[in-house]
Amino acid sequence: MTALHLAGPDDAARILLLMAQFHAHHGLDYSDDHRAAALDPLLNGSPLGVAYLIGPQKAPIGYVILSFGWSIAMGGMDGFIDEIYIRESVRGRGIGSEVLIELPKALAGVGLKALHLEVQKDNTRAQDLYRRLGFEPRDGYHLMTRTL
Repeated sequence: MTALHLAGPDDAARILLLMAQFHAHHGLDYSDDHRAAALDPLLNGSPLGVAYLIGPQKAPIGYVILSFGWSIAMGGMDGFIDEIYIRESVRGRGIGSEVLIELPKALAGVGLKALHLEVQKDNTRAQDLYRRLGFEPRDGYHLMTRTL
C-alpha cells in the first residue's frame, strides 16, 4: 500500500516542486508565489482543506490536495479533490488507484460523506479509472464556476 502523509509546513518545498511539475504538465501558468500562497494555509492547519504527500515523506512521488465543504444533499461534510499528481516516472503502477481507495476510508472517520473530483471531458482514460473506483457523474448536474 502506498503511504499517505498529512503534509505540514516542513513539507512546503517538496509539495511546491511537485505542484510545479503538475501545473507544467497540464499547461497551467501559475507563478511560484501563487502556488505558495494557495498551499500555505493548508499546510498550517486551515480547516478548509488538507494536503497529503504520496509515498515516502522525505522523497514523495506525488501529492493530493483536498478542500472541504458542506452539502445538504450529501448529508454533511464533503470533500473535493482539487489536485492529485503522481510523478510521470511511476505512473501506471496503480498508485493513484491505491490513493483513491484509501483516502475515502481515512476521511470517513472524520465524518466525510462524499468525495468529488473533476476530470476533463476528453480524458476518457481517467474517467474510466475514476468510475472503477466508485466515482460517478451526478445525473442532471454540471459543475459551473464563477471566478471572483
